Parts: sequence; C-alpha cells; structure tokens
Amino acid sequence: CVGLGLAALPAGALGLGGLLPEVLGGPLVFLGWLWFVNLYNFMDGIDGLTGVETISLGLGTALVAGCAGMAMDQMMAGPILAGAALGFLWWNWHPARIFLGDVGSVPLGYLLGALLAALAAEGHLAAALILPGYYLADATLTLGRRALRGAKVWQAHREHFYQRATQGGWPHDRVSLWVGGLNGVLAGLALWSTRDGCALPALAAGIVAIALVLGTFARAGRGRTQAREYEA
Repeated sequence: CVGLGLAALPAGALGLGGLLPEVLGGPLVFLGWLWFVNLYNFMDGIDGLTGVETISLGLGTALVAGCAGMAMDQMMAGPILAGAALGFLWWNWHPARIFLGDVGSVPLGYLLGALLAALAAEGHLAAALILPGYYLADATLTLGRRALRGAKVWQAHREHFYQRATQGGWPHDRVSLWVGGLNGVLAGLALWSTRDGCALPALAAGIVAIALVLGTFARAGRGRTQAREYEA
C-alpha cells in the first residue's frame, strides 16, 4: 500500500523538494511512511489519544499546506480526517465506549502519512517532521530502548511514555490533553519552519518541547513506582 501511495505522489516528490536525489529520497520516504503507519497503531493505547492526534495532524497539515500555497485538495484532506476523528472522539473520550483497534488506527496512520509525505514532497520536510513529532519520538525511543535490552520488539507492551504517565496515576484524558497542547505548539513551529531560514530553529524548538513532555510523562511514571516501593 505504501508503494502504491508513493507511485501516486507528484513527479519529483521522492526528492523531498530537491533536498535529495530520488534514488536516495525514495527509500527514505518509503521507510518513513511505513514506520508511521505502524507507530500510529502502537500509540493507540489509551482513551482519546489517537483522536486528539488525528485532529491535530489533520488541521496542522492543512494550515501548513495553506500557508505554503499548496493545492486545494491537499488543504482539504486534513480537515476531513480531523472532522471524522472529532466525531469518533465523542465516543472514545475517557471513559471510552468504543475503540479504534487495528482496523481504525492503521488506515488513519496511512492517510496521515500520505499528507505528511505530500508536505515533504513540496519541500517542507521540517514541518512534516515537527507536526507528528510526539508520536515519532515516543514510539521510536520506546522501540529503541526495548531493542537495546533485547526485548521482543514485536510483542505488545506498556512501556510508551504516555502509558508510563497513566501507570503513574494520570487519567487518560489528562494525558491526551497534554499531547493536544503539545501538538498546538508543534503546529505553530511547523508554520514557522515554512519561512526562509527558519526550518532548523523550528525543528530544534520542537525537539525541546517534545523532550519536556516526554520527561514529564516519565517522571509521572517513576513517581508512582517510587511510592509503591516506599509503601512496600
């Protein structure tokens, strides 16, 4: 499916807006899109989180596309996905009454990955990395940590940073709202990155913001663990 999606991108898109020759950019876009589909599934682990992320990315990609003067269909696809996610979030907000499952999270990851690939194809690679930055960081760092200690990375687990926060006593809706607030900051940075000479500063600021939230979630999980050890 990702291969078919790449074939549907405009001519020259695999060069990431001229940043790389297509022979190098093509495999990178393929692997990045494929990883995004999978991580979107991995991150669907608490009530409301995927709905919040889908709304954020749908609106964020539309804002960047509009400011960058991209085609109308590229501007409208994001709000359509955001509207669908908002309708679902009504039922999925904590305590959830319905859930996405693989059949929901995988297609959403694929479609949002297509919108991000389109941004990168237009030369806005920084924006395409900043907008989903929290999901990219949480999933990639968690998988990397598990791989380094020899865990079976393909098995289900509850070691993501957002899961550690809920294990530390944070309710699902509080974690989702934190991610939503961070996504608002990232959307502003993504818009900033489209200005000449601002891509790297915006990307650096996004990394700092993401690191602060990841650290907050990690501390929340450690706080409950330490409390249990003290009680024991």
